[in-house]
Amino acid sequence: VLIIDFGSQVSHLICRRVREAGVYCELRSCLVKPSEIREFKPDGIILSGGPHSVYDVDAPHLDKEIWAYIKERTLPTMGICYGLQE
Repeated sequence: VLIIDFGSQVSHLICRRVREAGVYCELRSCLVKPSEIREFKPDGIILSGGPHSVYDVDAPHLDKEIWAYIKERTLPTMGICYGLQE
């Protein structure tokens, strides 16, 4: 599982809990490049929360190519707080 961090204070805790469930996961910044995600080949993605509003002009957003990859692979995706609105 790939956890994409939008600045949440609990992203490391989410990662730890996923690992405690026996699932391998990695934590990456929301600025992750699409090529890095393709190389990792996740079976699922968790989008963490963060301090921004999706309506903020300077709010971070995933590259459109990442969304295309998620759709192409029909990856299960869970969003938490900001990540759900992304």
